[in-house]
Amino acid sequence: MARIRQERPVLLVALLIALIVLAAGANKWVVLGLLLLMIITALWHAVPAALPKVQLEPVPETIEAPGNRLAEVAATLAALDIPVMVLSGDASVLYQNRAAEKAFGEAAIGAHISARLRSPGILDMVSETIATNAPNQIEHSERLPSERVYIVRSAPVEFDEQQPADERFFVLSFRDISEVRRIDRMRSDFVANASHELRTPLASLRGFIETIQGPAKNDGKAQERFLGIMLDQATRMSRLVDDLLSLSRLELKSHIAPDQKVDLVPLLGHVRDSLAPLANDVGVEIVLHLPLGKAEVLGDRDELVQVFENLMENACKYGQEGKTVDVFLKNAPGEPVEVTVVDKGPGIPAEHVPRLTERFYRVSIEDSRSKKGTGLGLAIVKHILTRHRARLIVKSEVGKGTSFTVRF
Repeated sequence: MARIRQERPVLLVALLIALIVLAAGANKWVVLGLLLLMIITALWHAVPAALPKVQLEPVPETIEAPGNRLAEVAATLAALDIPVMVLSGDASVLYQNRAAEKAFGEAAIGAHISARLRSPGILDMVSETIATNAPNQIEHSERLPSERVYIVRSAPVEFDEQQPADERFFVLSFRDISEVRRIDRMRSDFVANASHELRTPLASLRGFIETIQGPAKNDGKAQERFLGIMLDQATRMSRLVDDLLSLSRLELKSHIAPDQKVDLVPLLGHVRDSLAPLANDVGVEIVLHLPLGKAEVLGDRDELVQVFENLMENACKYGQEGKTVDVFLKNAPGEPVEVTVVDKGPGIPAEHVPRLTERFYRVSIEDSRSKKGTGLGLAIVKHILTRHRARLIVKSEVGKGTSFTVRF
């Protein structure tokens, strides 16, 4: 039957030829004999050749081995920029990312976490997380090599399917909040210092007013003297409030860099002329050392005037013993523009130099108040230069003077 189905077209053609011959009047027995001969010949030659047997090899069953879970977890954590460690069920370190190595040093893989972190709080938290399989977190401080504050969190790694007991992983992460704590401390210090600075003149004003209303009610000379002191105290508070408002405005736009070109040559001349009366009063001469041509930088003219007024005024007030304040403007090709204000005063002790730009920080409180300083001038300078993407470099030597360099 397989051969008949294979040779069906040939057999149909033979049958059709036989019918045509019969219709033409040929002998039917001759036609039938020829038809049978054709059928036998077709079927005989249609015997299919023996096909090679293809032996199908059994396909072995693929048994999916569980993947390396630690490699999956490590590959994800390696991209994080916060310190992270992976711990086993017995609190051994299985992995730490590059940020953890940078923050705490390289830990020995397989060693207990206590070999690297000695904090009892962290160790107790890790033990509790392993025992309860629940996340925990604490605040942790590091003193060395520098003071850092972290929110340390331990949590189990949860997979979709059930995981064996010997494949339990726990992630120990460290979120650095040192900057947040520093800002909070600065804010509280700022409020305390501002309150203290305002409390003193307010107490003076209240005391003088009560004196004028009471014992000195009919004493004209005392009233005149008290009113002069009251005016000085009110002026001091006004300067303090103005400086606080300046700081607030600068902080609001500190992320916006100025894009106007300012020529420092005429600007420094303007600042020198505006400070001439003060310089004459304290017996100081401001000498400018300016290059030929222009020295342009991107900046806000009013803010740069405020910067150099503050630096030159401080040099005149606190370096008046040297009788001269030199201002150098450098504009060498291929080099950053620099303005350096140099006095020949008593200088500043080295331990005070890093803190000069802090708000309300004074090397000498009495000396600063006697010269009508608010303690905010250099803080304002720092904020303005930060907005201008410039640097303030302070160099001082006791007995020889101080230099403030603004580098654009």
